[in-house]
Formats: sequence, structure tokens, C-alpha cells
Amino acid sequence: MNDIVLYGSPLSPFVRKAAALLEEKGVGYDIEAVDVFNPPEWFVAISPLKRIPVLRDRSIAAEGVDGTIPDSSALCAYIERKHPEPACFGDSPFAHGRALWIEEFADTTLAAAGGLGIFRPLAFPAMQGKPPEVDKAHKTWAEDLPRHYDYLEAELAGRDWLAGASFSIADIAVAVQLMQITLVAEVDFAARWPGLAAHLERCLARGTFDAVYAKAEKFVRRALPERVAL
Repeated sequence: MNDIVLYGSPLSPFVRKAAALLEEKGVGYDIEAVDVFNPPEWFVAISPLKRIPVLRDRSIAAEGVDGTIPDSSALCAYIERKHPEPACFGDSPFAHGRALWIEEFADTTLAAAGGLGIFRPLAFPAMQGKPPEVDKAHKTWAEDLPRHYDYLEAELAGRDWLAGASFSIADIAVAVQLMQITLVAEVDFAARWPGLAAHLERCLARGTFDAVYAKAEKFVRRALPERVAL
């Protein structure tokens, strides 16, 4: 049993964001499943907004403190402070600020557009034995997401990483949102956003996303055997 436990589901890009940061730092962790749609009372007590993930540091809890932190951004900041090497929140004060901004952009704008517009319409009906809402996903891919990806393509501007010269929470946050789409859809990022596609490949090559993404993919494939071409 590891000191760090994440409550949530590998299907959540926010759980995978926290897991990737822990993997990057070589910190062991456990994931304990919580049904966010019908959370138990003990979970609501530590996550008033009923969102996942929540982190529990068992080493802190052993000292008689609750040891829990809700919200992926808050708990990732805690992970960075407790395990500062390798640094993942920017290699300069300016890069740190930019990393926080890109993380926020990914967690809000990208998550809402891709999650509500592609992942849910394709995955949720399939999990209920119904046909996926392909038209909605097509519309999101064609009309809603391009301007957000255009912004990220411009931000990269030929650079390897989104905030400074090193891999950071900004890159993790964006990658997990793009991967939320690739869980359910066959898409070609490179056709319009070659820089963003190359960025995703660099992120995946690190190996820190592999374990939890594999669990999410295994779950999705049971309901949606083939990705939907968009």
C-alpha cells in the first residue's frame, strides 16, 4: 500500500493528470474507484463539489490529520511541493505562471469542449447499450475544437514544450485532454496541427501516461470496440 491514494476513475482525464505527474516523479500511488455519479457520503465529505480526483496522503493521515486534497490542480501543486524533483511546474518564474495558465485552459476549455462534445456523446451511450451520438461528436470536432487547437499550435510555435524549455504540468494537462478524445475517436491532429500532434507524441514517448491510460482504454473498449472516425 502506497502513501498516496487517488480516489476516482482512470476514465477521468483529471485522475490521469495526477497519475502522470506522480509517474513522472517516480512516486508510488494507488487508485481507489469512486462512482462520481453516485458518490458515497464519505467521499462527499472530502470532496464537497463531488468531483474526482481526491488525493489522500496516508503519511499525513497517520499523523491524525485528514490528509485529503480535492481538485486535480490543487493536489498536483501539493505533489510538486512534496516531491520537487524533477521539477514539473516551469523552469523559471515566467514559465511557472504560463504552466499554470495552460493547465487551467486545458482543465476548463479543452475539457468542456472535448469531454462534453466528443467523449460523452460517444462513450456514454455505448456504455448504456445505445448508439453513440456521432453527429454531435462530428460537429464538435469540426466547429468547436479547432480554435482551441489553433491557440495551442501557436503557443508551441516550433518549441518542444508549452511552458518554458522543459516538460511541465502544462504539457500533462493538455496531453490528457487530447487522449480523452483518442480513447473514443479516430482523429488526425497532424493534418491541421502538426506541432500539437508532435507535442502529444513527445508526451506519450515519456511513458508516464501509459499505465492509467491502458486501464481507461480497456474499460472503454468493452463498450465501444472501435474508435469512431471523425
